[in-house]
Amino acid sequence: MVVQINSAGLLGMNAYSVTVEVDFLRALPAFDIVGLPDAAVKESRDRVRYAIKNCGYQFPESRVTVNLAPADVKKAGPMYDLPISLGILIGTGQVACSVEEDLFLGELSLGGEIREVTGVLPMVIYAKQQHYKRVFVPFGNGAEASVVDGIEVYPIQHLNQVISFLEGKISLEPARFVPSLHQDTDFLPDFSEVKGQENAKRGLEIAAAGGHNALLIGPPGAGKSMLAKRMPSILPDMSFEESIEATKIHSVAGLLDPEHPLVTARPFRAPHHTVSPAGLSGGGMIPRPGEISLAHHGVLFLDELPEFSRAAMEVLRQPMEDGKVTISRVNGSLTYPCSIMVIAAMNPCPCGYFGHPTRACTCSSERVAKYLSRVSGPLLDRLDLHIDVMPVEFRQITSTRPAESSAEIRGRVNEARKLQQERFSGSGISSNARITPGRLQEFCPMEKSARDLLQNAFDRMGLSARGYERIVKVARTIADLDHQEVIGPQHIAEAIQYRSLDRKYWYRQK
Repeated sequence: MVVQINSAGLLGMNAYSVTVEVDFLRALPAFDIVGLPDAAVKESRDRVRYAIKNCGYQFPESRVTVNLAPADVKKAGPMYDLPISLGILIGTGQVACSVEEDLFLGELSLGGEIREVTGVLPMVIYAKQQHYKRVFVPFGNGAEASVVDGIEVYPIQHLNQVISFLEGKISLEPARFVPSLHQDTDFLPDFSEVKGQENAKRGLEIAAAGGHNALLIGPPGAGKSMLAKRMPSILPDMSFEESIEATKIHSVAGLLDPEHPLVTARPFRAPHHTVSPAGLSGGGMIPRPGEISLAHHGVLFLDELPEFSRAAMEVLRQPMEDGKVTISRVNGSLTYPCSIMVIAAMNPCPCGYFGHPTRACTCSSERVAKYLSRVSGPLLDRLDLHIDVMPVEFRQITSTRPAESSAEIRGRVNEARKLQQERFSGSGISSNARITPGRLQEFCPMEKSARDLLQNAFDRMGLSARGYERIVKVARTIADLDHQEVIGPQHIAEAIQYRSLDRKYWYRQK
């Protein structure tokens, strides 16, 4: 008799049904697993055999064949240990229960303990969509799985525990979760600690309010990294839908904190400049999300931008435009979402003092040009705001006047995002930075004087079509912060100011 146990697998962010079929044949003892298993799945044979024995049951002295259907999709990970062991025990008559409406996930230890696996959240969401009644998951994944409402989730610790429950010998309560979207910012670095740099603070406020990419450029010690690391304290609140999306990615990557199973604070990822292109975009035999996707709905901070490899920097270009990254392998292509803000920081030259108001640069013009050329024109064009971070003056450092706090800035950012949510309701657009070219005129009405100013800047600065769009989107955000529905000339003028640093540094070398 063939025994069928329901389980699930993952292809990128998408879960799919896996039916674990177990059958027995009177022949020399053997244990085979078919259905395109990877090494971790094949090793289930030993884990399942010893777990069954150490839980007080008998492993059958026959030929056992396990098929993981569909057989043409690669299966990865140890999550099939639990359904395989249950199939064997039910098929040999050692356990009597009905499991047609249940789905099982879990890795077994040799003693029968059930260990955590990755990607539980998207698989439980899929189980709900497929109308399963119950899902059994490892105890360590219980809080993560309980985020999904409308399906009974049972966190289990041991093989004997789930068997006793299925046979009706013990009772278990399904996990309950009350989501809290409160973001604790008390322990984040605060903008009130930053002396001076009002122009840079304003630029980062605009970036946070509209979801724009930004480049901080200035000499060493001016505060570029310090400012960027305070971005999480002013980012807007996450919606529940955004939290679920970010949590799914972290679940697939195995990075969820069991004590905080729902990602409620916008991610802030800061990879070292030695990161590989695959580390940014994701990869592996079965591709996992990279830093770009792990920053979904948050910030990807690239400190010392020119020190990143050219290949790594160019990986960013398409995801920054499309909001998704596609990883192609021989076995197929997987797509991960990456709606991110890229905040980059860099010096203007190798010594760092090119363009400094008081300190002389020791680099030759050729060295400066070579250093700046590491950041390509297409990547620079995708950075909406170019923010000049100049050294703080002595009077600003020693000033006792309190600086504006992150809470005050964040209040304005949330107000601007609320206006955007109302404006874009039902359009599929999440923020000003994501306005599609076809709807730019609809969502960004301008006064005639603002349009004339923009036309003059377009002709004088030789802007690209992308540069034009970026200025309009930034101006839309500035107008939102000003609570103005129509973009005025003052909003366009400020947005143009944040596109002029490439003329100060890059074009100055030509």
